[in-house]
Amino acid sequence: HEKHLTDLDEEHRQKNGEEEVSNSMKSGDVATGATGNSASVNNDGRKSDSKMNTPKKKYLSVQGALTNNSPVVKSLFHSEEKDDDLENKLLQPTARVVAIIEKRNNRACTGNIMLTTDKNRDWAFFRPIDSRMPRMRVPMSECPKDFYERPDDHKNTLFICRIVDWKDNMQAYGSLMKSLGEAGEIEPETEGMLIENDVDFSEFPQEAIDSLPVQQLPWRIPAEEYEYRRDFRSQCVFTIDPSTARDLDDALSCEQLPDGNFEVGVHIADVSYFLKEGTILDKIAGHRATSVYLVQKVIPMLPRILCEQLCSLNPDEDRLTFSVVWKMSEKGEIYEEWFGRSVIKSCCKLAYEHAQGFIEQPDKEWTIEELPPISEKFSVQQIKDRTLNLHKIAQNLRKNRAESGALRLDQVKLQFCLNDETGLPNGYSIYQQKDSNRLVEEFMLLANMAVAHKTHKTFPQKALLRRHPPPKSKMMEDLRDLCKCLGVPIDITSSQTLQRSLWSYLGDDEFSEARMQVLVSMCSKPMQNALYFCTGCLEDEELYRHYALNVPLYTHFTSPIRRYADVLVHRTLSAVLGYTPEIKLSPVEINKQALQCNEKKTNSKRVQEMSVDLYFSVFVKEAGPFEERAMVMGVYDKSFDIFILKFGVSKRVYTDKLDIKDKTFLKEQKESVLTLIWNPEKEGGESVQEQVTIFSLVDCVMAAGELPLQWMVTIKPPHKRKKQQPEAELRTQMDNLDLS
Repeated sequence: HEKHLTDLDEEHRQKNGEEEVSNSMKSGDVATGATGNSASVNNDGRKSDSKMNTPKKKYLSVQGALTNNSPVVKSLFHSEEKDDDLENKLLQPTARVVAIIEKRNNRACTGNIMLTTDKNRDWAFFRPIDSRMPRMRVPMSECPKDFYERPDDHKNTLFICRIVDWKDNMQAYGSLMKSLGEAGEIEPETEGMLIENDVDFSEFPQEAIDSLPVQQLPWRIPAEEYEYRRDFRSQCVFTIDPSTARDLDDALSCEQLPDGNFEVGVHIADVSYFLKEGTILDKIAGHRATSVYLVQKVIPMLPRILCEQLCSLNPDEDRLTFSVVWKMSEKGEIYEEWFGRSVIKSCCKLAYEHAQGFIEQPDKEWTIEELPPISEKFSVQQIKDRTLNLHKIAQNLRKNRAESGALRLDQVKLQFCLNDETGLPNGYSIYQQKDSNRLVEEFMLLANMAVAHKTHKTFPQKALLRRHPPPKSKMMEDLRDLCKCLGVPIDITSSQTLQRSLWSYLGDDEFSEARMQVLVSMCSKPMQNALYFCTGCLEDEELYRHYALNVPLYTHFTSPIRRYADVLVHRTLSAVLGYTPEIKLSPVEINKQALQCNEKKTNSKRVQEMSVDLYFSVFVKEAGPFEERAMVMGVYDKSFDIFILKFGVSKRVYTDKLDIKDKTFLKEQKESVLTLIWNPEKEGGESVQEQVTIFSLVDCVMAAGELPLQWMVTIKPPHKRKKQQPEAELRTQMDNLDLS
C-alpha cells in the first residue's frame, strides 16, 4: 500500500513537473542542462559546498547538482522583482529543478553505518565519506544481522550505499548495496571508488568474447587481408612503450629516402577489424568507453585476448594496423601524406629507457644483450639510427608547435613501487617526461591532427573530434591580477602568450623551480576539460579549436585499445577511404556516444587520481612521518595552502594546528599576508614573527591522521628548521636573472 502511494506521489510530481516545463517553455523561463557544484569560500578559505545544506533542496546546487543529471530548470528570478537597492549590482540568477531528463549518476557512495540517536530498530544511519553526499536512512534489514546489538564491531567496515529516494524537505533514503571490507585497506577502498565512479570492472561475458571474428587461437590473419593492405613487414617497424606495457597499440617506422628526406609511419592497431559495430562486445566497450589505470592494476575497456594478444603489436608477429605515413624533411615539413590499412611485423619492443639511451649516448656501440630481442633481419644499429632520426624530426615538430602557440602545463606525477607479497607501497619515484616520451608523443599528435582533417573534410557532419575550450575567463583574470600583485606578471591573451610568460620564470635554483611548479598548478585550475563531440551537432567551427594545442581540428586516433572514441574515428576513417560503408550512426547518435566518452573519461581521471591519493596515504602511514620543503600557493585568515615540491601534492595547513601564540591576517588588493607569531623556543624567550605569503618556502611535516587514509601536514617552527638561503636573497637573485 505504501509502495503504491509512493508511486502515485512520484507520478503526480512528475506530471506536475512536465506540466510546469510545458507551460514555462513558452515564457522562456526554462532551460535544460547539467547542474554543477555551487561552492562558496569561507573566510579561512575552506570550501563550503551548498549541496551539504540538506534542509533546503530548492536550488540547482543542492539536490539537483548531487544527481549530476540533465535537469530542466525554471528561473526564479525575474527583472520586475529587482530591489531598487540592488539595481546596479551583479546578481546571481537562481532556479529550481522541475524535472530530471536523464539520470547519469549511479548515486552510490562509500561510508559507514551507525545507529540512529533514538536507536531505532527499523532504520540505521549511513554516513558517507564524501561530505558532499547526504547522510541517509537505510533499512535495518539490510545491515549485518548483529549490527543492532554490536554496532562497534562494524564501525570501521566500509559499505556501498545508493540513494533511492530524496523528496523535498525530507532526509535522503538509501539502500546498502554491499559490504566492502575494512576501511583503510587498499582493495576495499579501491572497489568503493570504482563503484562510486560507475566504473564497470566485471568480467566480460562469454557471449561478448564469442562475438569476435576469431574461431580459435593461435589466430592467423586471413589471406584476403594481405591482398588489399599495404605491407610494411619488410621495413624496420618497432614499438616504444613503458617497460611493463602489454597493450601495445602504436608502432613507428622511419626510412631515409634518396633525396635526404624521410618516410615516417605511425602504425596503430586495427581494433575496428575485430570489434564489429553493433555486437555485444561493441556495446560493452562503448559503455565502458575507456580503460582505467589504477596504481596496482588496469581495468581494461576490451578483453585481454584483444588487448594483449590479437591487437597488441607484439614483436615478431604479423599484425593488422591502420597507418598514417608522411614524406617529410628533418625539419618536420610534410610533402606527402598517406592513410590506409596495413600489415606490420614489429622487429623489437623497445622501452622508453632504451630509446632514451640511444638519444643520450648516440656514439655508443650498443650490444644486442643491452636491448630486448631483435628480429634476425635487423640490427641494433638500424634501430638506433631510426630512433635518432625520429628524435631529430620530433624536436623540430615540437619546436614548430611551440612557436605556433601550443601550451604545456606539466605537473609532478607520482609512481609507486609495490611490495610483491603485500601489494603495499614501499617506495616511490617521480614520473619524468624525457626526450624518448616526447618523441612518441609528437608523432601521435601529428597522426591525430592529420586524421582529424581527413575525416572532417569527407564527413563534415559525422566527424568525431576533440575540442578544448579556452580557460574560464574570470578565473584567469583573477589569476593574472594576483600574479601581477606578486611580481610575476603573466599574459593571458592566448595559450602562446601564457606559455611564454611561464618560460620567462624558468631557473635552476630551488626558489625558481618551486615557483614554476606552483605557477603551473595555479594556471591549471582555470583550464577546462577537452571534450569529444560530433561536428554535425556544433555549428560554430570556431568552437572546434583545441586551446592547449592551438590547432583548429584535433581528434583521437592512436589508442583504440584503451579508448572507444578512437574506435569510432577508425571506423570513420575506414569509410573515408572506401574500405567500409559510411557509418550508420546519425550525428546525434555519434554525439551521444561522444558524451558517454566524456563522462567516462572524467570518471576515469577521477579514479586514477583517487588511486594515487589512496596509495600516497598508505605510504605516509607506513613510512612517515616525512619532513619536506613546500611552497605556499594560497593564503587565508585561518589557513594556507602549500605545494609539497617533492611529491607534487597540495595540502591545506590550519593555523590552529600550529605551535603559535597568535596570528594576524591582512589583505590588500589581491595579495594576502598571514603573520604567524610563534611560541618562544624556551620559556621566557621572545616570540618569532613570520609572514606567510604566496611563494613563501616552508618546511612541512607530513604524518598519518587519526582516521583511516587521513594524513595531516603542519609547519615546523622557525627554530626547528634547517638553515636555508634567505628567501629574500633567492627572490632578489631571480629578479636580477637575465632570462633573455
